[in-house]
Amino acid sequence: MNDTDASDRGAVGADRTPDVSNQTVLITGGAGFVGSHLAEALVEDNEVRVLDDLSGGAREHVPEGAQLAEGDICDHETVAEAMDGTDLVFHEAALVSVEESVENPTESNRVNAAATVNLLERAREEDARVVLASSAAVYGHPESVPVSEGDSKDPTSPYGIDKLSLDHYARRYHDLYGLETVALRYFNIYGPRQNPEYSAVVNVFFRQAADGGPLTIEGDGQQTRDFVHVSDVVQANLLAATTDRVGEAFNVGTGRSVTVEELAETVVEVTDSDAEITHVEPRPGDIRHSEADVSKARTELGYEPSVSLEAGLRALAESKQGR
Repeated sequence: MNDTDASDRGAVGADRTPDVSNQTVLITGGAGFVGSHLAEALVEDNEVRVLDDLSGGAREHVPEGAQLAEGDICDHETVAEAMDGTDLVFHEAALVSVEESVENPTESNRVNAAATVNLLERAREEDARVVLASSAAVYGHPESVPVSEGDSKDPTSPYGIDKLSLDHYARRYHDLYGLETVALRYFNIYGPRQNPEYSAVVNVFFRQAADGGPLTIEGDGQQTRDFVHVSDVVQANLLAATTDRVGEAFNVGTGRSVTVEELAETVVEVTDSDAEITHVEPRPGDIRHSEADVSKARTELGYEPSVSLEAGLRALAESKQGR
């Protein structure tokens, strides 16, 4: 594990977030994974609206005090009504499955790209700042790691192409129309409330450990990923909501990577499982190495990832066990 100074990093949910208060905030996808954590962080000091069709989120994830509008991000009238009078928008709604985007690229484009353009148009009318969820998928197979914002972008799926389109639109809307936008390129997020149907490797390993194993690794397990806790992603979003560095894109990860083998071993440890770790055939087209260069986010946003992987996984295990 490359997480060499994990012991110096804070507890899960440590308060490193800037003050965002007295604003009317819309969170698209706010009943989902990242969106619900954002709503929770903002609801006490802001008027928070959540727009979600509940296809991947859950009504119970919307915190008390937030207004839930159940609706489709692709419906223009629904978006217009939800955005009326808003000061700040966090755009988290998306079709997040790479596999589904390959099977249905038209739907992926409709939800991830076309709906974003409509949302940006509405934001122009409201003069609202927009913080958008982009993705490390824009980079495709990196030539080297860590990958920085200026590195080449060659997405390998319709999902990655859609996110790159979103990323470009966000910044061009700033350049062309003066709209305050920030695009955040998320790496591998994990934490409570992640949709169990979304086959992120952390979810898969926890489910396999709970079932008694084995934990199945696709390939040799030496592929690396940068796993970032959802509380650090919230921190990055709130910094993006207050920064002067608008019209730009930032990586959101930890700047540290671990092998999938090490991840599996840590999940076994934090769950006190006796499950074995086995290997199956590698997944075709799987990215070999992924790690964020977060120096731009550190320097320009003040972002500082605070949750070590072991601490985050241990807290997740405790939450799943009801402790």
